[in-house]
Amino acid sequence: MEKVDIRQIRSNPDNPRFIKDYKFEKLVKSIREFPQMLELRPIVVNQDMIVLGGNMRLKACEAAGIEQVPIIFADNLTEEQEREFIIKDNSSFGEWDWDLLANEWNTSDLIDWGMDVPEEWSLDPEELGEDFSLADGDREPFQQMTFKLADEQADQIKNALDDIKKLEEFKYVETFANENANGNALYLIIMQWAEQRK
Repeated sequence: MEKVDIRQIRSNPDNPRFIKDYKFEKLVKSIREFPQMLELRPIVVNQDMIVLGGNMRLKACEAAGIEQVPIIFADNLTEEQEREFIIKDNSSFGEWDWDLLANEWNTSDLIDWGMDVPEEWSLDPEELGEDFSLADGDREPFQQMTFKLADEQADQIKNALDDIKKLEEFKYVETFANENANGNALYLIIMQWAEQRK
């Protein structure tokens, strides 16, 4: 690893990954506030100083006004290996443990660090009224549930949620102060199903 003038590095025109708008601004903010992260995740370049890994970090460093950045040379790769590296470096092979994140990590920190968290995590208990005020350390009265679905299943569920939200009875469904329309629509679907099975 070495530090070089940022002007020596060239973005990769074939990079298929990009960050837009507020997410890019978050990355710039993150680099300004925690520049040591660059030392831990240096930009990977080939022998021509073209970026193989870290295109968005390079752009964010430029936006943050950083003049020198740490790099690692990957100068022993074939052209095919370089292309493979670009994709694999941007792939996410794992999945988040949402329960662990919800209960053990600070949501504001996760958002500041650039993570997309479910919108339900952003609910402020004070906005929910006295009935839902919580003592310090108590869990919020909402839960995040994550399901893995095949594309066809996901499409059918999205359509069903959209359909039920158009029904008159959806206006009167018990929400338990939940502001998430999809969660309330799913609850109504399940309650209707349960009623039909009686």
